[in-house]
Amino acid sequence: MASTIGQALRNANYWLIAQAALTVIRGLRLLPADKALNFADGAARKIGPLFGRHRVALDNIRKAFPEKSEQEVQAIASDMWGNMARLGAEYIFLDKLFDFHPDNQKPGRVEVRGIEIFERLAAEKGAPHIFFTGHLGNFELLPVAAATFGLPMTAMFRPPNNPYIARYIMERRNIASGSLLASRSGAALQLARILDEGGNIGALVDQKFMYGIRGTFFGRECETSPLLPKLTRQYDCDVFPARCMRLPGNRFLLELEDKIEMPRDGEGKIDVAASAQMMNDIVERWVREDPGQWMWFHKRWKLSAPKRRKKS
Repeated sequence: MASTIGQALRNANYWLIAQAALTVIRGLRLLPADKALNFADGAARKIGPLFGRHRVALDNIRKAFPEKSEQEVQAIASDMWGNMARLGAEYIFLDKLFDFHPDNQKPGRVEVRGIEIFERLAAEKGAPHIFFTGHLGNFELLPVAAATFGLPMTAMFRPPNNPYIARYIMERRNIASGSLLASRSGAALQLARILDEGGNIGALVDQKFMYGIRGTFFGRECETSPLLPKLTRQYDCDVFPARCMRLPGNRFLLELEDKIEMPRDGEGKIDVAASAQMMNDIVERWVREDPGQWMWFHKRWKLSAPKRRKKS
């Protein structure tokens, strides 16, 4: 009975939060895209510091960049809130923001670096590929870019805990992003099936993963999902880093880097732990280049508690 009431209260809270968020979204939709995005950015820079997660972000930034002044730390946190607000608002205009086409004569809102790599991979019919990125800029635009080159991709994502907000985001992402796969039980088997059929998969690799592979990120111990390294080991397929960078004027630069040589063990097989660390190092490089575009409020460095042994 108590659990049923608790669940009902949680659902009610989720519904109220979602209604408030959707009311804001409806208001932003009345504005031109640029004005809406700029408004969201400015509002978030004022509201973000009021949340407890702001303290988490500041602590993480200070530890990642001990050489930076407090003013620089605060500026990075402010940029982060602006970036996250823009990302949320951009779901409203996701189908309008992406204006890139390989035949465009003039640069638009979206620029792409690595066009020749996209074209080469699209020509490799039946060859599976793995792409990874981090929570930088508007990472949602990356699978849209791949599809533009005739390179369909199934992107794995973690849906929000709020089911009402998750449903809205899913609907918006399906407008332009192609195939999506929620990171739930059975997702690994589905991704393996896609690779087995010569398909392409993509995933974010910069979130904490409970009881994941122990490694480092910005010199601090963290846990990382072993999924992509394990799939790479199983299928021995090429792996490509990709990222989105925000540019001034509500513009974007999408970059696909060439394949990376994954570390191998003494038997010549992909080393799962070393590969997970390589991915961490690449994302760290990206974040260091523009730290305000990453989500510092995420508890990336919180380690899982030791598993308790069952009593015999």
